[in-house]
Amino acid sequence: MGGTLTVAITGASGRMGGELLDAAAVHDDVGFVLAASRTPESVPSGDAPGAPDEVVVDADLGAALDEYDADVLVDFTVPDASLDYLRAAADNGVAVVVGTTGYDDEGAETLDAVADEVPFLRASNFSRGVAALRRAVREAVAALPGYDIEVTETHHNGKRDAPSGTALTILDDIDDARQNQDADRVHGRVGEQPREGDEIGVHARRAGDVTGEHEVLLAGNEEVLELTHRAGSRGIFAAGALDAAVWLAGRDAGRYDFDEVLDAGADDTDTDSR
Repeated sequence: MGGTLTVAITGASGRMGGELLDAAAVHDDVGFVLAASRTPESVPSGDAPGAPDEVVVDADLGAALDEYDADVLVDFTVPDASLDYLRAAADNGVAVVVGTTGYDDEGAETLDAVADEVPFLRASNFSRGVAALRRAVREAVAALPGYDIEVTETHHNGKRDAPSGTALTILDDIDDARQNQDADRVHGRVGEQPREGDEIGVHARRAGDVTGEHEVLLAGNEEVLELTHRAGSRGIFAAGALDAAVWLAGRDAGRYDFDEVLDAGADDTDTDSR
């Protein structure tokens, strides 16, 4: 780590927490990593790969954010714990990048309150490929009015929320591309279930150790278009989240979008090529 940014990572003993630690360890802009965990003894230490500079129990996160002057907090945990972490970040003026999904309405209100106080970027998926998939889906849906649409997502057998947050985001993209003509979302089918009107079929599969797959199928006019993204590892999500953290740190309070991070990167590439 050779940069100046101080990044706090919650859920550091979990699967995504470990990926984030690994990504932070090799990120050019990250200079100090603060890890928070309910079980800090499970976090890598010493010379172990991905070992953070400091580890605290999650109950002490607020004080640690202040002590180490954190720039941004990255959270991929579960809704209840996540809300506590985000409140701690807001109380200490720390920007937040959030990959947690599955919040209820009350949780969503808390997210809004946090975004009023600090720079806030939340995405259901931090993969650059998924961002490209979403753009392709919006264009395809707009170009193929009247085509039937089915959305299928597959994840490992331990994923809690269904459909995935990414699938729900894609469904919202489809509604937007249809100019807010919201379609009924039919979750799976059983018995006699002929397709009706503009409904969208939604299917969630849980199996093995699948990192994540999302497919959008459009069918009509005697043709089928399939748009699919498959994630090879969680590392792609961690890398994207760290890029977002670097981009977000130091900005004004408010909500930001991962597309802005991608567009900023594209602009840098264009500039470098000239």
